[in-house]
Amino acid sequence: MTKVKKSAVKACLIVSAIVFLSTAGMGFYQTILAKSEETYKGLKMLSDVIEIVERTYVDEVDSAELIEKAVEGLINGLDPHSSLLKPDAFRELQIDTQGEFTGIGVSITIRNGVVTVISPIEGTPAYKAGIKAGDKIIRVDGKSVDNLRDAVKLMRGPKGTEVKVTIVREGTPDPIDFDLVRNIIPIESVRHTKIRPGYGYIWVTHFREQTAMDLKEALENLEAATPLKGLIVDLRDNPGGLLPQAIQVADLFLDTGDILSIEGRLEKHTKKYTAQPNETERSYPIVVLINSGSASASEIVAGALQDNKRALILGTPSFGKGSVQTVESLRDGYGLKLTIARYYTPSGRSIQAKGIQPDIVVKQRILDQSERSGDDDGLLREKDLENHLEAETPEGDSGEKDRGNTKPDKNRSKREKRMPRHGPLKLERLNADNQVMRALDILIGHKIFSGDQT
Repeated sequence: MTKVKKSAVKACLIVSAIVFLSTAGMGFYQTILAKSEETYKGLKMLSDVIEIVERTYVDEVDSAELIEKAVEGLINGLDPHSSLLKPDAFRELQIDTQGEFTGIGVSITIRNGVVTVISPIEGTPAYKAGIKAGDKIIRVDGKSVDNLRDAVKLMRGPKGTEVKVTIVREGTPDPIDFDLVRNIIPIESVRHTKIRPGYGYIWVTHFREQTAMDLKEALENLEAATPLKGLIVDLRDNPGGLLPQAIQVADLFLDTGDILSIEGRLEKHTKKYTAQPNETERSYPIVVLINSGSASASEIVAGALQDNKRALILGTPSFGKGSVQTVESLRDGYGLKLTIARYYTPSGRSIQAKGIQPDIVVKQRILDQSERSGDDDGLLREKDLENHLEAETPEGDSGEKDRGNTKPDKNRSKREKRMPRHGPLKLERLNADNQVMRALDILIGHKIFSGDQT
């Protein structure tokens, strides 16, 4: 057998491997027999290209690497969310939904051909350093990145090791370097607190395997002492996660109605999800906060509550990821992340590349001290007048004469403006968040207009 013929045979084997690798995980196990003349011609061209590359390329090529790149090109060309997962990336994805992993803590996607941050994960090196949603990652440790696989591989690593991430930010003329130390990324996805007596605040950071259960426990905790008058559900910078968890979370607030419908090419990928009655009645008003970092599963929850008139959506338009992916196991530890369906909100809306539109648009900012809840609205009052009379101080009172005339700490105000919104749930931080305060005002106003003053 001539060398050319051997190469041709080898090329055919490579094509066979490619087709098998890209179909076996999908459960088809179909043969390579062409179903049409067009398909056959396409496979023949691929075989010819591989044979020419192996025979004449300037450097010797590794067949396994060539196959891997061919499959990557096949999958990556479909859409930004479909990809071939190498064994290490596949393991990391599995860990990400159920355990813990080490890295810098960012959720990323491909937008306009550039690796783009969907959102930093709270409490992580990336978040603490100031990396923001919308930042474009162009280099990691000096190496250019133009696909998710390379970006993830370079940013992940052992705890305590250093990595330099270079980003481009809108409005900033020069690239910004972030020197980060990899750490264990926390998996906790639900935090809660009472923001005022009777008013709860719940922050959902991701949708992982335990999110719905953790949220249910948080609700039970908030509802335990006294009935809730209103609830704020914060989905800002929530990049999404597991579809079943998003459905269960929405179901916690709905007793009837549709939650979501998905439509795929296959019948098994077309389904409608409806709400089931809850054991605990939750009729209190809800305000859901979203922004451009709210994607995928968080958009499903926001859309379901919005369309069922169960919650008012406040903030800025969400990310706009209206597709559903599944992850299939392939041989040799590989995985295939593939878009299988588009999803629609209960009213039939597709939010793909559009996002959830808030009922009330409010851009986020940090409130000045004078704008925060209380009686200080920045206007002149009697207590601000020079030589004003002091109220008589009851015996035992400390009687701070200058309490109402104390000038704010300018440096403190600047520090608070730089403080990230996320982190430990402190009332001071929430009180400084204009979107949270606007949501609280709406809930209190609803209670007043409903005639319930309890």
